[in-house]
Amino acid sequence: MLLWLTDYLQQFHSGFNLFQYLTIRGILGVITAFLISLLLGPYMIRKLSVKQIGQTIRDDGPESHLIKAGTPTMGGALILAAITISTLLWANLESRFIWTALLTTLGFGLIGWVDDYRKLIYKDPKGLASRWKYFWQSVIGLVAAIYLYQSAQSEVETTLIIPFFKNIAINMGMMYILFTYFVIVGTSNAVNLTDGLDGLAILPTVLVAGALGVFAYLTGNINFSEYLSIPYVPGTGELIIFCGAIAGAGLGFLWFNTYPAQVFMGDVGALGLGAALGTVAVIVRQEFVLFIMGGVFVIETVSVILQVASFKLTGRRIFNMAPLHHHYELKGWPEPRVIVRFWIISVILVLIGLATLKIR
Repeated sequence: MLLWLTDYLQQFHSGFNLFQYLTIRGILGVITAFLISLLLGPYMIRKLSVKQIGQTIRDDGPESHLIKAGTPTMGGALILAAITISTLLWANLESRFIWTALLTTLGFGLIGWVDDYRKLIYKDPKGLASRWKYFWQSVIGLVAAIYLYQSAQSEVETTLIIPFFKNIAINMGMMYILFTYFVIVGTSNAVNLTDGLDGLAILPTVLVAGALGVFAYLTGNINFSEYLSIPYVPGTGELIIFCGAIAGAGLGFLWFNTYPAQVFMGDVGALGLGAALGTVAVIVRQEFVLFIMGGVFVIETVSVILQVASFKLTGRRIFNMAPLHHHYELKGWPEPRVIVRFWIISVILVLIGLATLKIR
């Protein structure tokens, strides 16, 4: 939106040309989203507290979590609002990639909002039934996948890229739709499973979003992409604003979500942010790199799958409790220790993901 305004104002002062640079708008996207989250956070927390929209604690969860009952939740709505406003202000709104990422994020966020609303307002512990939640996730995921497939302007946009190998690329054809669907829906649910401790999910999300912003910028630049032997997809550079908005909104939210949390993001935030990461990774053709950088999300998800499979097949549990962060809590680790160590792992994994740019 402001890009159009500054473009017009260039005729009066050349200084407005500064806003044509992706890096500048990316930085402004971070700052804008951060300030929105930071400034509106206290107001949102007060409103949620007054309306008694507080977290409900699972009966089978760690006993240490009982003190969190009543903590305001659904704070993810603020994250998504900050991302949306910042993106609309600084991104080129003629970009199909911006609209695909933004609408997919908001679509998954809406599913999470309905789930949270049913749990907290209607006092329905099950929230939105799992089959309906998965149904609507599938609908939005497939719509995004089909649109990206049909709007692809070059073969590389539907080609599977293998990190660390510059000469291995697989043209997926129609399989691209199914693969993209699984990446978006899978990442959304993986982030949601990870969101179980104060700040545990939001900082890895910020780190991965920042790294994906780097990939988006490089993928959209013909010179950098050729030099680094990564696919060149014109227009992806605009996603640096969207990724920057995720990072800024996430950091602003972390100000209030850090231990002990004053507010939780809820499914509205976790499902939306996960879908955002998956969508960007698909657009910039770095799904496997997302798998590496989001390793914490992957491990948490795998721990749940293994726990359920083991219990159904053998009647035994592999972990004290799943997802994995609860296992370490029950082993006696203080919550802050679990959180910070998972953060450290995320930093290392994101660095490994960025290293794939040169190790090819």
